[in-house]
Amino acid sequence: MTTHFKISLKNILLLVISSAVLLFSTQSCSASQKTTSKSSPVGSIQQKSVLNTITEQNLKPEEASATADQPKQIADSVNVDSLLAEMSLKEKIGQLFFVRAYGYYKSNDSETYQKLLRQIQNYHIGGVVFFNGTVYGQAILTNKLQRASKLPLWVTQDMEYGAAMRIDGTTRFVPAMGIAATQKPDYAYWMGKVTAQEATALGVNQIFAPVLDVNNNPLNPVINVRSFSGDPDIVSKFGNKFIEGAESENVLPTAKHFPGHGDTDIDSHLSLPVIEYDFARLDSVELVPFRSAINNGLKSVMSAHISFPALSPDSSLPATMDPSVLNRILADSLNFDGLVVSDGLEMQGISSHFSPGQAVIQALKAGVDLMLLSPDELTALHEIEQAVGTGKISEKRIDNSVRKLLKWKKQQGLFENREVDIESLSANINTRKNRLIADEISRKSLTLLKNNNDILPIRASEYPKVMVVSVSDGKSGYTGSSFVSQLRDYHPDISAHLLDRRTSKEEKQEMIEDARKADLIIIGSFIYVKSGEKVQLDSEQLSFLKKLTKNKPSILTAFGNPYVVQDLPDTDVQLLAWSANGGQVKSTVPALFGGSEISGRLPISIPGLYSINHGLYLPQTAVRYDEPEVSGLSRDSLRNIDRIMNEAIFDSTFPGGVVTVVKDGNIAYQKGFGYETYEKLNPIKEDAVYDLASLTKVTATTVAVMKLVEEGKISLKDKIGKYIPEFSEGKKKNITIANFLLHNSGLPPFRVYVDSLKSEEEIIEAIKTEPLTYKTGSDYRYSDLGFILLAEIVEQVSGKPLDQYVREKFYYPLGMSSTFFNPKQVGNHLTTRIPPTEIDTVYRDTTIRAEVHDERAYFLNGVAGHAGLFSSGKDLAIFCQMLLNDGWYAGRRYLEPSTIEKFTKRQAKHSNRGYGFDRKSGKNSTAGSLTSEKTFGHLGFTGTSYWIDPERDLAIIILTNRTYPYRSYGENISTIRAKVADAVVSSIIE
Repeated sequence: MTTHFKISLKNILLLVISSAVLLFSTQSCSASQKTTSKSSPVGSIQQKSVLNTITEQNLKPEEASATADQPKQIADSVNVDSLLAEMSLKEKIGQLFFVRAYGYYKSNDSETYQKLLRQIQNYHIGGVVFFNGTVYGQAILTNKLQRASKLPLWVTQDMEYGAAMRIDGTTRFVPAMGIAATQKPDYAYWMGKVTAQEATALGVNQIFAPVLDVNNNPLNPVINVRSFSGDPDIVSKFGNKFIEGAESENVLPTAKHFPGHGDTDIDSHLSLPVIEYDFARLDSVELVPFRSAINNGLKSVMSAHISFPALSPDSSLPATMDPSVLNRILADSLNFDGLVVSDGLEMQGISSHFSPGQAVIQALKAGVDLMLLSPDELTALHEIEQAVGTGKISEKRIDNSVRKLLKWKKQQGLFENREVDIESLSANINTRKNRLIADEISRKSLTLLKNNNDILPIRASEYPKVMVVSVSDGKSGYTGSSFVSQLRDYHPDISAHLLDRRTSKEEKQEMIEDARKADLIIIGSFIYVKSGEKVQLDSEQLSFLKKLTKNKPSILTAFGNPYVVQDLPDTDVQLLAWSANGGQVKSTVPALFGGSEISGRLPISIPGLYSINHGLYLPQTAVRYDEPEVSGLSRDSLRNIDRIMNEAIFDSTFPGGVVTVVKDGNIAYQKGFGYETYEKLNPIKEDAVYDLASLTKVTATTVAVMKLVEEGKISLKDKIGKYIPEFSEGKKKNITIANFLLHNSGLPPFRVYVDSLKSEEEIIEAIKTEPLTYKTGSDYRYSDLGFILLAEIVEQVSGKPLDQYVREKFYYPLGMSSTFFNPKQVGNHLTTRIPPTEIDTVYRDTTIRAEVHDERAYFLNGVAGHAGLFSSGKDLAIFCQMLLNDGWYAGRRYLEPSTIEKFTKRQAKHSNRGYGFDRKSGKNSTAGSLTSEKTFGHLGFTGTSYWIDPERDLAIIILTNRTYPYRSYGENISTIRAKVADAVVSSIIE
């Protein structure tokens, strides 16, 4: 029944313009893994790569319309050498410069827009470096600037972790180190490809990524998770794949920061770092990824503002301005002849030591082609023009760099069409396909370093009260709010606090008091790389956290700097999530509760704690909400469920309902339909709670019997007379537990009883003395009576009423927080989510709501073996997944696989039923015609059902109140169940 987890990226659908499917094998890092084995984990859920199922329809952009205010522009048939010969010296010098732009709305008379126009029209700049912005803001500004320029502008942008590094509303990926943690270089390919797709759509020609620095210094204040790894070979593998992906979309990637910025503890934005290593050391570490990329055809490199005195006769020169680095090493030793880009010339490592013009002149002499972000373009232009006049630098040297740039502009078709197709943006930016790829990589990046006492996956039954402390080096007051909100979706008792620069003494004291009451403390570390700031916890925060977690089970989740685990080495669980963006938080929270597998490996070493490639494996053993495509389901096909349910509502089959589909451990579809009643006042939400009616037989009574059988407290062969004296003689003496479960005991299908009997004692006594209507085992006649007595046997054997027994053994530890008998005793937070089941005009003379619909169960005080249980789609998804997991859920065993197999396979001679469970039977089954023959489940009279297909790792749950306003309604419910089941199975992408 259980299929074990094994990741595979074979059959990945390459997102190329022809939409062709190419099969290729996933590469994995060769370094040995000092980890827990991943083979065949118990009760794990089979995982699939979304890359196997996603498809894309590539849209052909329409031609950009010409505009009246466009200046005379160069023809598309331009000859670069001829064009260069026609350009003035000022125009050529201007082409070297790239200025800062922000992609937000700007009025035509705004100073920032007018400044850009002056830089384009008066300084003849070669292009722009876009910083923060929005999709449409940047696209519209790009078009306006392109129209204002005689030569097409070369548009560049930092996109290390996707376009979202700079542009709101685009696809965001986990940082590079998180990519490497997946051990899947092909993920770097997809990251590069998707990033470049969105860059192309936005009119960006060159992206400043990937970072090929080897992060081997934990105190590095600027690289950190921007690097793939502390191992140069791993950086090479992932960097090359990123470059390959970006180039496949005709975007120019730029490897940075040559010759390596990973082993510094000074931020070059603020001052000039100095690295004392000699060439032999650089050659064996820092240069390895750059050499590998160059050998693979790398076409652009960004220089670093770092001094290498052991390599240069002038220790004051940063690499950007040092011929010993860019000419002797990059060009001569590594044979690189591509485009060299400076890092920002406004950075203090340059601007505090050199004038604007001197910096550019020296950079040109060193071998740089494009000059980014000069602090003063006008002054620099003037100084360079003077330098050419005095012979300090030749015009030929300038021509060489301008020629490179013009060739790239021509190669990318900018002389033919330089504008962004605004209409195509919504079809190419942050598409569902792109988000699914980013989400999968995000989940696979999670890296578990430590899990003392198997705290993960978190179970509310073991840690009833959880305290969350979000730690930040900022003072916004909002840090960690998304983390806390999502934790509350998985745990019923979460208290939350924020420890940042604003936290008062009174707030700290409140945390200490709350910690005393907590069973588990979760620390969310939101310390991450920001220019000019340290990346560790400050001493005051550190001291307080150590005090807070002393003698308490604790979890440290690092949403940023991974080295923070050095500050809190005694935390019981240490999980690296790499980034604090919303998508990463969304991936992390389910994993804490077993809803996602954790399979990442550490791409760096953490001195004194962990070596490179360390990581613990934790399989997915619980459900999570996710997109249909993640489970290989067609979203469009699933929409047939909407049509079926809405038509049923319009036909008055039921006033409303909820459909939940669980596939491969994911709640891939869940939707509420219609209203609580035909008055149409209260819409049904996904968390609605319904009277399960006869689903109680399997969700409560049968599993209780299964558990007691496993514990050896009862046997299926036990005679009922062993527990109920009335069955110890006569025709009833051979009736067994199995007969009750198979509905072949001989008891009649139905008796009213409550027309004359109004107490639990009277009803139970009447059932005990009920005569048989056929010979035991000779026929199948579905009956509530045997299950009512089974509940009595469960209580007798366990010493606890049925509701208490299943609550303690199953519902509470499983986290089924909406599953109860007698919901009115639970409170309004539950009862307000329950639609009415009937207007009773016979026995109770009222609208039945939040109390059991079945009259016999009602007079049995709301707890009976055949009816009385209430639950939600989410809770039943958990229950069904536990059965699909062979009795294992969220790291805990509830039932043995052999028990589930025994109870769910065919056991009856006269029917297809298992013990307690119904099974798919015949072409007209309510499980539909497409589910497998091993499908099992049950139906409920009120319009509820679930069917579990173990061959497809699938559960289909339908909850309705079809008996409202009267039980004569909803006769078409069987057809609806079958149609929904077939719609679900039809949506599976084979």
